[in-house]
Amino acid sequence: MGIDEAGRGPVLGPMVYGCLYCALSYQKILTTLNFADSKTLKEEKREELFENLKADGSIGWEVDVIDPRELSAKMLKRTKINLNEISHNSAIGLVKRVLDMGVLLTEVYVDTVGDAEKYRVKLSERFPGVKFVVAKKADSLYPVVSGASIVAKVTRDRALRNWVLDETAENMQRNFGSGYPGDPETKAWLNHHKHMVFGFPTIVRFSWGTCTPYFKDFVEVVWESDKLDEDCPNNGRSKHQRKLSDLGFTGYKRKSEDIESSGKGRCSLLVINQSDFKMDLMVILPDIYSLLYFVAPTVLLFS
Repeated sequence: MGIDEAGRGPVLGPMVYGCLYCALSYQKILTTLNFADSKTLKEEKREELFENLKADGSIGWEVDVIDPRELSAKMLKRTKINLNEISHNSAIGLVKRVLDMGVLLTEVYVDTVGDAEKYRVKLSERFPGVKFVVAKKADSLYPVVSGASIVAKVTRDRALRNWVLDETAENMQRNFGSGYPGDPETKAWLNHHKHMVFGFPTIVRFSWGTCTPYFKDFVEVVWESDKLDEDCPNNGRSKHQRKLSDLGFTGYKRKSEDIESSGKGRCSLLVINQSDFKMDLMVILPDIYSLLYFVAPTVLLFS
């Protein structure tokens, strides 16, 4: 089995991990199928090879398409997940998926991400009994990885061609070029589609350094939770923090016998009898409407 990726560098679109697997006895035949590092092939040739391997019953393949929104969310959240870890997790997921299908994997060849030996040890510990080879330029050394490279590249190219932009603003264009930071067409597209409040369309990876220079010109947003964290470094309740009751939301007060304490910290278990569920729902609905009455104008203000 071989594993490779496409779209690690671009600021636009998904990153795709692909794998190709076959019987050990079929490896010699792979060398005759003219697979090569997908980056060295023209798009028409990649498409042709991809269709050929799809039609070959002796070859199996899988892909993991990682949405740019997922990349941004993982790389920008408080406990950040870097691109190498995301890549490792994707490769691990592909190995697990193929094993779960009942395929008996004995050898897996992977293009290196980060330190090659540490990556190999990580994979070997996760899947004991499988031999892992992690090497630089594996897509040009091993035909099975070359095939995986074609699977990943063609899948990403098709995803970009058929990408449905979530945003419906006027003058949205699709001439975003290759998506690589150095592409003048990509830079022009980013500049044309920037928004002073929302940043960029969701096809853009906000976590990429290419986007950083634009942020200084955008509207600064201060999240209430961040401000409260500054006011309450020890997770205490800030005197500035507003309660829902301040907005008219009183909540439904249950009888003490309806609540069973877990005995751990402030965690409690709410027990609702089936016969009381309908009545409970009727009691709390007005409070839900009350909350929506105050929240809805805020949502509309920023939409």
